[in-house]
Amino acid sequence: MARAFAICATSLLLAVSSGVATATAQASRAEAAGPSGFASGADVQAQIRQMLAEMKPDQGFMWRPLVRDGATVAAIEIWRKPGRPAVHPAEAEYAIVLEGSGTLVSGGAMVDSKATNANLVEGSRIEGGATRPLGPGDVILIPAGVPHWFGITGDRLVLLGIKLPGAK
Repeated sequence: MARAFAICATSLLLAVSSGVATATAQASRAEAAGPSGFASGADVQAQIRQMLAEMKPDQGFMWRPLVRDGATVAAIEIWRKPGRPAVHPAEAEYAIVLEGSGTLVSGGAMVDSKATNANLVEGSRIEGGATRPLGPGDVILIPAGVPHWFGITGDRLVLLGIKLPGAK
């Protein structure tokens, strides 16, 4: 009985090992092919360091794609100075605060709005919006057509941002 158990256990171990080896080989081939939809935590931190090193002292904003799937891009945004209030008419904006601190003003009405391009309307300020403090780990979802503005309360605000098609 003990011998039959040992044979059965050995066979099971060999089968599992073979499956692990196959899965590991497939994962290695996928990584070698350069998946466009994955960035490790180390990749994210390396990109942030590189962007900070490249920013000029007076530069207030930098954006760079991190991963993409066709036209959909997840990008690192580094804000050192506040930008202008913005509206994306046909896109929702989803973001996660990675580093730093700031303020989000969203909703209300944008004053002095002017279309910069088909996907962006900017203004001079927002009246009547809700104000929220931002810090690492906060998650933001701004629906398409909603005015928003990011203020910076520390030396920088770093976001992982994605634009998504607005609901129909």
